[in-house]
Amino acid sequence: MTMILKDIALDSPLASINTRICHSASHVLAQAVLERFPDAKLGIGPTIETGFYYDFDLNQTLTDEDLVDLEQRMARIIAEKQVFVRTDVARAEAESRVADQPYKQEIIADLNLDTYSFYQNGPFIDLCRGPHVENTQAIKAFKLLRVSGAYWRGSETRPMLQRIYGTAFANPKDLRAYLKQLEEAKKRDHRLLGKQLDLFSIQDAVGGGLVLWHPNGATIRDIIETTWKRQHRAQGYDLVYSPHIGVNSLWQTSGHLDFYEANMFGSIENDHQTYRLKPMNCPFHSLIYKARHWSYRDLPVRYAELGSVYRHERSGVLHGLMRVRGFTQDDAHILCRDDQVDAEIEAALSFSVSVLRQFGFESFELFLSTKPSEKCIGDDAHWQLAEAALRRAIQDSGLPYSVDDGGGAFYGPKIDIKIKDSIGRSWQCSTIQFDFNLPEKFDLTYIGSDGKKHRPIMIHRALLGSLERFFGILIEHYNGAFPLWLAPTQVDILTVAPSVVAYAHTVAHALTQWGWRVSIKAEHEKIGKKIRESVHQKVPYALIIGEQEVANATATLRHRTDGDCGALSLSGIHDALSAVVHE
Repeated sequence: MTMILKDIALDSPLASINTRICHSASHVLAQAVLERFPDAKLGIGPTIETGFYYDFDLNQTLTDEDLVDLEQRMARIIAEKQVFVRTDVARAEAESRVADQPYKQEIIADLNLDTYSFYQNGPFIDLCRGPHVENTQAIKAFKLLRVSGAYWRGSETRPMLQRIYGTAFANPKDLRAYLKQLEEAKKRDHRLLGKQLDLFSIQDAVGGGLVLWHPNGATIRDIIETTWKRQHRAQGYDLVYSPHIGVNSLWQTSGHLDFYEANMFGSIENDHQTYRLKPMNCPFHSLIYKARHWSYRDLPVRYAELGSVYRHERSGVLHGLMRVRGFTQDDAHILCRDDQVDAEIEAALSFSVSVLRQFGFESFELFLSTKPSEKCIGDDAHWQLAEAALRRAIQDSGLPYSVDDGGGAFYGPKIDIKIKDSIGRSWQCSTIQFDFNLPEKFDLTYIGSDGKKHRPIMIHRALLGSLERFFGILIEHYNGAFPLWLAPTQVDILTVAPSVVAYAHTVAHALTQWGWRVSIKAEHEKIGKKIRESVHQKVPYALIIGEQEVANATATLRHRTDGDCGALSLSGIHDALSAVVHE
């Protein structure tokens, strides 16, 4: 039975070989599903960064046993060395081919094209732009990972489909490495570690996607914020604050109600005014700039804010700290003259990488997204200026990069910075984005050397992305074992007997005066149990205090993983810890 399916996806000839392998594997998966469930209604099946998925409307709930059966069917299809062949057909023919597939009919209607492309491998035909591998045998290794629910087109008012996730590679070695990475990632799940280390919680009593920061997590957040503010001031940024809500007319002026309303929370009515929770800080920064007159001599102006924003993420996509509804965006907006663009972009990129390195990340990849083909805001000269500045900054950085031609937003090109964590996963954090839209929308100006009004160039820059998501990344990067400078408790003071508790408090007071974060464990428990609990809580150092330490006015320093470091005086302990922080 021939069926037509698939999303319209990835038509770039520059798509990587593994992207094409995954894209082709999603066709093979759909073919296997149709063999097993001939009446299946088929949604979309794009590639994603870690592999691919496909959505199916089925009359039964899939189980792990079903995934095993589907893998076996896929293996047989792959072994047949089926060739992928593209054909293009007129709209009427395309509609005929998907006559019994309502989701595909909807895609064709929404695209509203004159011709549609299909790929066929064996008896299977798929509505698709490609690209694909030459034949199925190129899929040397694959694995179906899990099944989850997914609303059609992400809307809670549409049918719930079953989404099968999978991954595929050109060789079995890469698959084994990826599966090993997945296992390690499960151990590092920030949601589990967040509970174990008492860092944060998300509770139904508050609402989905809204984070409660517990004292340990709040301590780390405070360290991040303090570091962030100090470094921004040193880089010439002025810190600003803005409200959590704004009147509807503000979001109409900025364009958010036209392009972003689905991601905004509903209206708040008060005093005959309509307000919205803010999804972004940009309009407020624009109005702070507009509150006074500027000369060309005053520029550049750099505003930075740790601003709380709220987005109506659907419940199905919420995921711990990684996808939330309320978060703190580390925002910055630079307003400058045309002749200052190069220096500002170079400084913003260098600054972003420097801060990320301080938090322990050393592997970076940059992505340059250029002007899209559709109608854009801003004149060609400014687009060329912006893209040239971004490209030069990337090249001067010496970091690896890729170019997504036409992948920029309608309001400006951008650089995205991805970091790799300690187990090799990529995370996008920083964005440096030109915005030709808001200066026009809010009529931002400065007086030039010619005495006339000119439009400043706006550069939006998010460095960590959001504190919540970045904290989740940090938890998993360090597996909860934060470096000494970030750890909420840096030293556990563990007493051997009740008679030494008074001296333990003396030690704690001295270390606290030096600025160390300490906790006394004076419970009537055996010292071995106290040490195990300190290790379980991933506290970097412990101080063991017994009668001998009291007699000698010392404490025995113990590293969480390296063990005993010897007995030291209090000043010696301070010096030893200071040396670790400044390594």
